[in-house]
Amino acid sequence: MGRLVADTGRKQWRGQGVAEFAIVAPIAFMVIFGIISVGLYVFYQQQVTNVAREAARYAAIHSATAPCPTSGWRDPQAPPGSYSAFPFSCDGPANPSDPYPWPNMTNHARSSVWGTAPTSVNVNACWSGYVLPSVPTQPEPPDYSDPFPLADHPAIEGGVENQFVQCRIAGIDPTTAMNSLTCAVGMTTDADDPASDIPFNQVTAYACMEWSPPLAGFLLIPSSITLRAVVTEVIHRQQ
Repeated sequence: MGRLVADTGRKQWRGQGVAEFAIVAPIAFMVIFGIISVGLYVFYQQQVTNVAREAARYAAIHSATAPCPTSGWRDPQAPPGSYSAFPFSCDGPANPSDPYPWPNMTNHARSSVWGTAPTSVNVNACWSGYVLPSVPTQPEPPDYSDPFPLADHPAIEGGVENQFVQCRIAGIDPTTAMNSLTCAVGMTTDADDPASDIPFNQVTAYACMEWSPPLAGFLLIPSSITLRAVVTEVIHRQQ
């Protein structure tokens, strides 16, 4: 009789363990998978940030004074003698023979990617700089139609300091509204660049990637997340 009671007790404990596992396991798996998803998100976000940083750095160094400048939609007021003018710049945004805009800058930036396909990260850029104080205030987005009176430097013209104008990507200021940008190539147009790649202007690089989390649909994780990063560099004079 005592043995029967003992066997019954063990069965009750086993039944209780199964019930507790059924309650705790889903919560534990949710926590574990949530940590994995967050970790992957941080990892891929870091990859995109690295691409934006490398792209901005490359464009800042390969300025108008470089043998093969990475340029925007506007030529400097006084380009160097070796400068290849738009639209067929050495590394520019609109050369029809290029597979995508700024192939040199893009390939260099993508070379910093690991853990995912480098081609999955898109790169765009725009150039900010100074305009003459006589330029009237433009509506949003600004219309930088040619001929546009570039200043290229912050000097004072006629007693009034030249005005710094922030560039845009697809008509959006990437430094203040990054999350409003989509993710594609060739997003910058001639209406977005108020300045050239002359030293002391600024270049802003925007990198993005459409990431599909491996646990999409679980824990309310969306099927696709757009990862974005923006980095701005002052353009250097190449020695």
